Amino acid sequence: MTYISVKTRQLVAQRADFRCEYCLIHEKNTFFGCEIDHIVSKKHGGTNDLENLAYACLFCNRHKGTDVGSIHPTTGELIRFFNPRKDLWEKHFQLKDVTIEPLTDIGEITVRLFALNNQERLLERDALISAGVYPAPKPFKQ
Repeated sequence: MTYISVKTRQLVAQRADFRCEYCLIHEKNTFFGCEIDHIVSKKHGGTNDLENLAYACLFCNRHKGTDVGSIHPTTGELIRFFNPRKDLWEKHFQLKDVTIEPLTDIGEITVRLFALNNQERLLERDALISAGVYPAPKPFKQ
């Protein structure tokens, strides 16, 4: 496990408005909260620099693991995951009802590998939207 200082953790969380930078769930609306994700894992040469850290819910972070991308099922091309430090959420995804729909290949690979639309996450998102606590996407602080 990599040590990340309390100050760095706070900066990452504040920058993300305390929401998962991948699925947009707020940390207070998920039982397990959120944690620090290495966008490029240490295993692949990633650092603890703020530019390589994202705020992620447990489910997004566990599905992502140490991966940096995946093979596109149609083209066979290696496609990187959505990178919250380089990409705008709105360019790669849109929220339609309770579904996070991909708009690009990067969005498609991220939605598929992070299981953003599995049944449990759709039910959770539906309940949060009904309660008025699932936010509409807005740009994160860079």
